[in-house]
Amino acid sequence: MNKSVKHRSAGHSRFKRYLPLYLMMIPGLVYLGINNYIPMAGIIIAFKKVNYAKGVLKSPWVGFKNFEFLFTSKDAWVITRNTILYNLVFIVLGTVLSVAVAIILNEIRLKRAKKVYQTLILIPFLISIIVVSYLSYAFLSTDNGFINNSIIKAAGGEPVNWYAEPAYWPFILTLVFLWKSFGYNSIIYYATVVGIDQSYYEAAAIDGATRWERVKYITFPGLKSTIITLTLLAVGRIFYSDFGLFYLIPMNSGPLFDVTNTIDTYVYRGLMQMNNIGMSSAAGLYQSIVGFILVLTANSIVTKLSKDDALF
Repeated sequence: MNKSVKHRSAGHSRFKRYLPLYLMMIPGLVYLGINNYIPMAGIIIAFKKVNYAKGVLKSPWVGFKNFEFLFTSKDAWVITRNTILYNLVFIVLGTVLSVAVAIILNEIRLKRAKKVYQTLILIPFLISIIVVSYLSYAFLSTDNGFINNSIIKAAGGEPVNWYAEPAYWPFILTLVFLWKSFGYNSIIYYATVVGIDQSYYEAAAIDGATRWERVKYITFPGLKSTIITLTLLAVGRIFYSDFGLFYLIPMNSGPLFDVTNTIDTYVYRGLMQMNNIGMSSAAGLYQSIVGFILVLTANSIVTKLSKDDALF
């Protein structure tokens, strides 16, 4: 009996000690519940032909017919290929660029210069994708674009109709994505680099290690866990695409569909034409399930290689 009373007393005192942390946690839990868990009830829409007059619950069930929209169309291979390949390129190049910039930031010794550079690399991430699409158009416009008028014409070349030439767009989209997104990940990697014990660098410098050797043997191992975590999260979204990047940047140009059409843009165009939200919901469910399986698979591989670096 005394032990039971002691346990309750200890639990009560522990709860009081961490009460401020629990209160701080409440807004995040409420947000997760409203934004992530309550909408999961809408999964049933993926298996129904929604009749707005009857409502979602009374609409007829159609089984897996909505999923045929993705798998039986002639564009199924193209949109799947584009979504996966673009994301693979984004993950690899984005990680390399972000880590490189984080290491360079860490090597800057002037505090004011470091703050300026951090601000500059983060600005593109904060700019709306709509603004970015108009900035891109200002560069790529056939008649008035900066590239055609100020570079190609000056070099004596013929203007390029960028919005009708698919060959250029894998490079354009990759460049725009890297420019817009690398700053955010760089700050995350930089925060990890700053957290590495500086005594390691001092000891290495005393032992005669070059700057590259310090980066190779101290910084890279220190970044490993963060790189793995962010990569696993990116792998989970490999069947998703940045809708604004693939729809707004190419200005929804028809001749570019072969290289700019992804699962998200394809579903949006289908939804606009057929007004079938069941098909859109089926696509979202498919992407979520595949992403979940990929995260589990990637995490199991990481667990076998380095258990301490796995997500769970």
